Amino acid sequence: MLRCSSITCQSVTTLSHNHKLWFQSSIIPLNLRFSHFSHNPLSSKSTLIKRNNRKSSSNNSTSGMATFTTHASAQPLKNADELIDSVETFIFDCDGVIWKGDSLIEGVPETLDLLRSKGKRLVFVTNNSTKSRKQYGKKFETLGLDVSEEEIFASSFAVAAYLKSIDFPKNKKVYVIGEDGILKELELAGYQYLGGPEDGSKKIELKPGFLMEHDEDVGAVVVGFDRYFNYYKVQYGTLCIRENPGCLFIATNRDAVTHLTDAQEWAGGGSMVGALVGSTQREPLVVGKPSTFMMDYLADKFGIEKSQICMVGDRLDTDILFGQNGGCKTLLVLSGVTSLTTLQSPNNKIQPDFYTNKISDFLSLKAATV
Repeated sequence: MLRCSSITCQSVTTLSHNHKLWFQSSIIPLNLRFSHFSHNPLSSKSTLIKRNNRKSSSNNSTSGMATFTTHASAQPLKNADELIDSVETFIFDCDGVIWKGDSLIEGVPETLDLLRSKGKRLVFVTNNSTKSRKQYGKKFETLGLDVSEEEIFASSFAVAAYLKSIDFPKNKKVYVIGEDGILKELELAGYQYLGGPEDGSKKIELKPGFLMEHDEDVGAVVVGFDRYFNYYKVQYGTLCIRENPGCLFIATNRDAVTHLTDAQEWAGGGSMVGALVGSTQREPLVVGKPSTFMMDYLADKFGIEKSQICMVGDRLDTDILFGQNGGCKTLLVLSGVTSLTTLQSPNNKIQPDFYTNKISDFLSLKAATV
C-alpha cells in the first residue's frame, strides 16, 4: 500500500473487513461505483471500475460532474398517451415537480391518479437528504397525496443503502454533515454516527497551539444539505477524511440550488459539499442523482427494465442526466429550476426526450388528443 504525506497523493487506501475490500482514492471522481456494482456511465477510466463496451461520445469530467452523450434537441410533449403507453414506470423528482417548498404544484393529484388508473408504477426520487423516507411519507400525506414509503427514495436513504451494499464495517462510525433524515436512515440501517444538527452549535476557539481532536474510528464522512453548517463541521470532516486511513467521502448530491420556499431558489447541498472538496482536495462519491446508484437499486428492487422507465424532473444536470445515464426516457418539466431559455440555449448540451410546462399537462394533452 502506497502512503505519502501529500493530500493530493494518487494512492488508494484500502481496508480489509471480513475479506471484503472497501476503499477510496484521493482522486476518485464523485460518481464512482465500486467494481462489484453494475456499470456507471459517470465513473472515470480507473482500472478499479468495471466498464461495459458501449461506445458513446461521453467526455470525462475532471471535476467528477457527470459525463453525457449529446442528444437531439428536446421535443415539446404533444401526445401524452403515447409517452404513457410506452413505459411501465414513472420516476418523479419531488422539488420543482410535485411541490415547491411546502406548496403542492397545481394538478399533481389528478395526474398521479391518472397514471395509477392506467396501471403505471410511480416512484418518487429526491436528492433532498433532510428527511428520511418515513418523514417524506408524512409530507406527501400532509399535501393530500397517497404515496407509500416503499415508493419514496431520498438521498438520505441512498447513503445507508450504499454503505450496506459495500459491507461498510459496523464497528466504524459515520460523521454526518447534514440533517435529521440522514441520521434516521443510518440508525435504521444499524450504523453508528456522530455530527448532524447537534454539531451546529459547536464553535472552535482558536487559541495559540490549539489542536482539534477527531474520532479515529470514523470510516465515512457524509455531506448533505445542512442548514446548521458551520466551520466546526468543515474542520471535523476534513480531519476525518485526510487523517483516517480509508475514510470515505460521500455526498448525497451536488445540487447548486434547492427549493426551501416557493418564493425563490436557495443555496443547495452542493455548496456544503464544495467546502469539503476545497479543504480536502478530494472529490466525493455521490449517491444521489445523477449517479446511477439509485436507478440501479430501483431496477433491482422492483425488477424494472430501464427502457420501460420515464424519468420526470426539473433539472437538466441531475434529473435528466440521471434518466439518460440509466437508459430511460426523459421528460423535463419547466415548473422548477430550468427555463425554456436555458433548455434551448446553445450552451446546454443536456437534452431530454421531451419537455412540458408541468406534469399536469398529461391531463390537458390527453384531452387534446382524444
